[in-house]
Amino acid sequence: MKGVGIRKIMRAARRLAMMFGPRAVILLYHRVAESELDPYRLVVKPQNFEEHLRVIREAGNPMRLGELVRRLREGTMPERAVCVTFDDGYQDNLYTAKPLLERYGVPATVFMTTGTIGRRREFWWDELERVFLQPGRLPGRLQMDELHLDWDLDGSSDYTEDDAQRHRAWTIRGADGPNVARDPTPRHAVFRAIYHLVRPMNDAAQRRVLDCLLTWAGMAPAVRATHRALEPEEIVDLERGGLLDAGAHTVNHLALSTQPAEVQREEIRRSKADLEHWLGHAVKSFAYPYGLHSEEAVGAVHEAGFEYACACVSTVVRRNSDLFLLPRVDVFDWDGDEFSRHLKRWFGA
Repeated sequence: MKGVGIRKIMRAARRLAMMFGPRAVILLYHRVAESELDPYRLVVKPQNFEEHLRVIREAGNPMRLGELVRRLREGTMPERAVCVTFDDGYQDNLYTAKPLLERYGVPATVFMTTGTIGRRREFWWDELERVFLQPGRLPGRLQMDELHLDWDLDGSSDYTEDDAQRHRAWTIRGADGPNVARDPTPRHAVFRAIYHLVRPMNDAAQRRVLDCLLTWAGMAPAVRATHRALEPEEIVDLERGGLLDAGAHTVNHLALSTQPAEVQREEIRRSKADLEHWLGHAVKSFAYPYGLHSEEAVGAVHEAGFEYACACVSTVVRRNSDLFLLPRVDVFDWDGDEFSRHLKRWFGA
């Protein structure tokens, strides 16, 4: 009986160690840029990003994502570890974020969506924003059989520079959050509805919808310099110097959990192969687009030979965290003080 009691105490001690042991934080960024419009809350201004890095250096223990994984495997995860990651592979990750990361000596992993290379198109969500939320005139009615849509823009066909400035703080996240923000115009309502209809589609369907929308709007496919993805030679430049690593983020940024198993496997396998071809070395890390994953996707990440993968579960990393579903916390365009408050909260301070 005495042995049973000791085992219970030891199990309880292990549970407490898991609960109150060291925490690590993996930060999720997308873009570092100056932007007039940010409906998805993907952009952090350079000044704020620099303040974040200063806080990380002062209050955290910045380390590579691969090093954190190694320490997790060994059971030696240090206190207050912080890893910086970026999703998608926008050009500003190289030209704006990298110099700041180098200035403060903070490593980062950038997860690349490889199918944007050579397509001469923006990410579908950026094209959608260009159609609806940039100033200009649209037809008064939108009918799309594929989406079963018949929308009347109800007086918001014309969208002026003043309108765009007036509504520049509106975000799709705010509209979908617990404190529901009203769509300020029918354009915003249509934009949000189409976003949620398109996101679970496959790549071909997404392109068909965006092609139809561009034709309806009288626009041509274009790539704004501010919204383009990195080219292969730029991904090589991103890794030059050894502070930043490239990871895979599928080929077409599909919501994997909505796709057939064979599509999930090919998206995962091919994104790894693309990056390894361009970089000339093994790629060990993966991130699930939108943070969405399935049992098939996690299995395919294992099969493809990745060593770890990031999701978007908004919590901290602990000793027992799944290495193929590592949690990350979203970082928004906070100033240094607000970022510091969040970091303290994540660390339980």
